[in-house]
Amino acid sequence: MSTTSAVPSIDFPGARDAVRDLRSSRIREVANEGLGKENVLPFWFGESDRVTPQFIRDAACEALSSGATFYTHNLGIAPLRDAIARHVSALHGPTDVNHVAVTSAGVNALMLAAQLIVGTGDHVVAITPLWPNLVEIPKILGAHVETVSLEYGATGWRLNMEKLLEALTPATKLLVVNSPNNPSGWVMSRDEQKTVLEHCRRHGIWILADEVYERLYYGDDRPDACAPSFLDIASRDERVVCANSFSKSWLMTGWRLGWLVVPATLMDDLGKLIEYNTSCAPSFVQHAGIAALNDGGSTTRQFVRDLRTSRDYLVRSLETLPGVSVTSPPGAMYLFFSLPGAADSLALCKSLVREVGLGLAPGSAFGPEGEGYVRWCYACDVARIDAGLARLRMFLEGRQLG
Repeated sequence: MSTTSAVPSIDFPGARDAVRDLRSSRIREVANEGLGKENVLPFWFGESDRVTPQFIRDAACEALSSGATFYTHNLGIAPLRDAIARHVSALHGPTDVNHVAVTSAGVNALMLAAQLIVGTGDHVVAITPLWPNLVEIPKILGAHVETVSLEYGATGWRLNMEKLLEALTPATKLLVVNSPNNPSGWVMSRDEQKTVLEHCRRHGIWILADEVYERLYYGDDRPDACAPSFLDIASRDERVVCANSFSKSWLMTGWRLGWLVVPATLMDDLGKLIEYNTSCAPSFVQHAGIAALNDGGSTTRQFVRDLRTSRDYLVRSLETLPGVSVTSPPGAMYLFFSLPGAADSLALCKSLVREVGLGLAPGSAFGPEGEGYVRWCYACDVARIDAGLARLRMFLEGRQLG
């Protein structure tokens, strides 16, 4: 007689609900379609195709050779914090080093800022369409995120201020603003910032300003133009936290180095959070950041000039394609435009990769408000853009013939 007992069912452990409910990256999903395939032109990620300038790489190599391989202060090495404070002061007015913290990338800065401010059950408002990390980060912490969408028209993407202010109630803990905006290139005007800041002051609402693209701004012809910033109009000790990064303006996406400007009253707690997240940014990478800030002005200026050229060329070219609606954005390094077939932008972008080897980001990756659009990162030379345009024309012509 068999004595074998029934095997009990096993309830395998899983992540907590807030994590399981996070959106997966649809940009990565499209990119996966092109993995292992030759001759794919990728415009899906938000980075330039240029390597980091030699003088920045040299600074890191010199620091490594000198033994900069140890832990640093949680808030960053003093020379880098000083350099950031000088940089922010030159752009936005006096900023003391005691308001500056170095982070392990811009996205780490955003996570740390959220951890400082929001928790379970808090109400967060975000202006969308938006890089998905900014919407999902508060959800990891148990917060509820309400979105207020920009509106697209003949002149591009615009903010409906009435809708935003209606969403910002006394129960709101945090407003998330990314300007210049990824993916749309929208820039919040100075008057809009003043209105929002005054409203948030009145109701005790924190503002998290992601200003990673502030130097990638075309609304001002000055060589060192900078997009309007909340740091221009807010004191350093009120409820405004500003996140920035070395990734875009200094071509340092892979270095993972950023910073935060926060009220001095948050610095001790921010130091604790950095300790429990990453402890510190790598020392030799921080030395590369010093070189970027001290000697990288011409690099940024040339990059912005080249971006403007690429943007203008891509806009003019897309305007000639039937069914495409595109406007020229005032900031960032993306075009966010409508394309025939983009009602299901994820499926469309996968088809572009499979059929013609063109990699664009689906609008739905930036929230439901982005459905119907695709994002093209134009941080490359005109020849590469031209090759991408030829593939897009081929794809659209094939669809018409079909």
